[in-house]
Parts: sequence; structure tokens; C-alpha cells
Amino acid sequence: MGKSQRLYQEAKRIIPGGTQLLSKRPEMFLPEKWPAYYKKAKGVDVWDLDDKKYIDMSLMGVGSCILGYAHNVVNQAVLRAIENGNMTTLNCYEEVELAKKLLKLHPWAEMVRFSRTGGEACAIGIRIGRAFAKKDKVAFCGYHGWHDWYLSANLADNSNLDGQLLPGLEPLGVPRALKRTSLPFHYGQIDELKALVSQNKNEIGVIIMEVCRHKKIDVDFLKAVKTIAKEISAVLVFDEVSSGFRVTTGGMHLLYGVNPDMAIFGKALGNGYPISAIIGTRKVMESAQNTFISSTYWTERIGFVAGLETIKIFEEENVPRHLVQIGGYIRDGLIQIFEKYSLNIEIAGLPSVPILAIKEEEPLVVKTILTQEMLKKGFLASNIIYISLAHTKAIADKYLEAAEDVFGKIARSIKKGDLKKLLKGPVCHAGFKRLT
Repeated sequence: MGKSQRLYQEAKRIIPGGTQLLSKRPEMFLPEKWPAYYKKAKGVDVWDLDDKKYIDMSLMGVGSCILGYAHNVVNQAVLRAIENGNMTTLNCYEEVELAKKLLKLHPWAEMVRFSRTGGEACAIGIRIGRAFAKKDKVAFCGYHGWHDWYLSANLADNSNLDGQLLPGLEPLGVPRALKRTSLPFHYGQIDELKALVSQNKNEIGVIIMEVCRHKKIDVDFLKAVKTIAKEISAVLVFDEVSSGFRVTTGGMHLLYGVNPDMAIFGKALGNGYPISAIIGTRKVMESAQNTFISSTYWTERIGFVAGLETIKIFEEENVPRHLVQIGGYIRDGLIQIFEKYSLNIEIAGLPSVPILAIKEEEPLVVKTILTQEMLKKGFLASNIIYISLAHTKAIADKYLEAAEDVFGKIARSIKKGDLKKLLKGPVCHAGFKRLT
């Protein structure tokens, strides 16, 4: 074990769950061997506690560092903000500037509220939507965070979130009174939403959904959902925490002319600095004043400064075009590898976030071996690749060369029927599990 692995063993004894984010648990990648902690990061390079350098071809800060790690221009703007005071009794003017910028990018919207994370931004959106509609129930499609309103879906059926987030999530600690207040429907299945509306009469006040995540965007579906929302006087919320700024500067919905009542952004907005935003029409957003939504660190300066600088770079360097081009290049390269070795693996996800949908007989074993073998070659790799501005064609070529070697080894082992012999440790986790 290296320093990172030893530290993680200690962390599991004093931090419930080992880490603050399920997606960063080493068990989700390579149990017992994943370099859990970093000392330094720059561009696409990450150094662990033993000073081993890896090229990140996986989550890139769980999709937050869309320009690459420690981007010089963003960092310099943040450092200036720190030197001038990141928090005072007064408000920072940058929050108004960022609000104006987001509204300029999204002409349909008229007002903005800010927070720091995607999950809490979704919770704020739900609160505002319920306040406006004066109806309690929420219909949702996709992953929208960890808060009570969302996890309560599993009070009625502990598999309700299986197709939305992760299998096996227990709603312990969520009040039983919230049972059947959050109702799931699946992407592309408009009949499911129609059934929810029929079954719940006039009780649905908010419909929240991801514009796109794993599947190809379905514009007709989005339009049909919007029509239903209007018919039942429900607030339509597009959760673009993951999709925002991945294919265009702003929300993905802008490309298709389907405007919601509210949209939510996070992750990529601040290139690793915490900032999230809820934008919406004036008539809906004004309802925020009729309820209580307030937090000290939503006024902290760094997130606003980072957001402004990140958007500026997006516009100056046409970042979305680069993300889509590199993502497409890697996608095509992987498809050629899978076809060459007759592997049952498909590519899903956004053009700038290729997702390896492993459909072999033992997908978790394949994923674990992929991560294990790529780590030996100096890559942080998994079944998801968040492309950043720092990913170049040369880096993509280096990754594809290594990936071809690894997938070739996997294919040969599958053919011989001894795939598990390649494993050097436990198989990675697929969902939520207790660690101790």
C-alpha cells in the first residue's frame, strides 16, 4: 500500500463512508489499490501522496474542472479576490455581474439565485417551484441530489431511484410523511408522466428533469413534458448541473429552443470552485421571497469570481467546440477498439462525456480490470470520461493506445473464460454500500 491507500484505511475509521462524496470512494474505482488522495493537480495531471503522476481520463473532479485543473487565469482571478477579501458584512458586486451574465446567455430567464452545490440548488428550485405552484408533489426524471425531497421517492418503493441514480439507496432519516411526494418517471417515457398526472389529480406542482444524461437527447420528449407542465400548472425545472456548459456556453436546452420555467447549473460553472445557480422567469422566481431561502456562504466571493472568469474563457476560446471534438475523437477511437476485439461495449452519454456502457457478462469485473490496468500505465480511468479544455488530441491518442492494449487483454481473457484471473483485488462497487 502507498500513502494514499494507508490514509484511506484511517479515513474509513473516522469519516462515515470514508469520503464526502460517494462518487470519489476508492471502492467505486479500484478497491484497495486506487490512489485515494492527491497532493497536486494541473491541467489533466494528478499527483498522489507518493508523488506518482497520473493523467486523468475519468471524472476530472466529478465534472467540475471543465477547463482543466488549476487553470491559471481562473486561479489568478480567485487569488485577487482573496487578497481583496473573500467575505465581508457587505455583498460582493460579482454576484450581480454573474447574474447578469447568466441572464444574457439565457434570454428567456429574468431572475437568478445562487448557492454553492448542485444538490442544494435543486432543493432551492423545488422549494421555489412548490411556493409558486402551491402544490406539494414533485415528478422527477434523473439524478437531483441527496436531499429529503428526492430520496423520499424510495419511501414508497426502495427501487424507485434505481433507474435514476444508484440501486439500493435507503431513505433512512427521511421523514415517512414525505412518502409519495416525489414521483419518478423515466427519460423518453412520456406515458409514465401522463400516468403520474392522472393518478395524482391536481397535486403535482413541480416537474424536474435532466435535459440529457446517458441517452441521446429526445427533443420531442422535452416538448411533451413542457406541454404537460403547462396543462397542469406545474413549474418545469431543467436540471443542467451535469449537462450545462458541456455542449454550448450555457444550458444545453438553448440548442433546441425548449425553455423551462427554471434551470439549474453547477459543476462546470466555476471550474472547481463551488458555485451553482438557479435561473428562471420572474413570475416563478419572485416566489423565493415568499419563503425562506438563505445561507451565509452563498455570499462568499470566490465562486462568483470563478464563474465569471470561466464563462469568459468559454466565450473567448469556444470551449464547447473543443470538448465535443475531443469527446468525439475518443468516442470514435474506442468504438474501433471494441469492434476490433468484438467486445460488447457501447458508448453513451453527452458528446463531451463519453460513457462506456459495458454489456459483457460481468461488466463490473471488466470495469475493475480496465481501471486496474490503466492505472499501471499512468491513467486514472473508469467507464466515464469528462472531457476538459486541457485534454488535447495528443493526450487522447496516448489514452487510446493504452486502452487498446488493455481491452485487447480483456477480450482475450473473456474468450478463454478466465477474465477474473486478471483481477489483483476486489471488484469495484456499483452502488451504495456500507463500508464498515
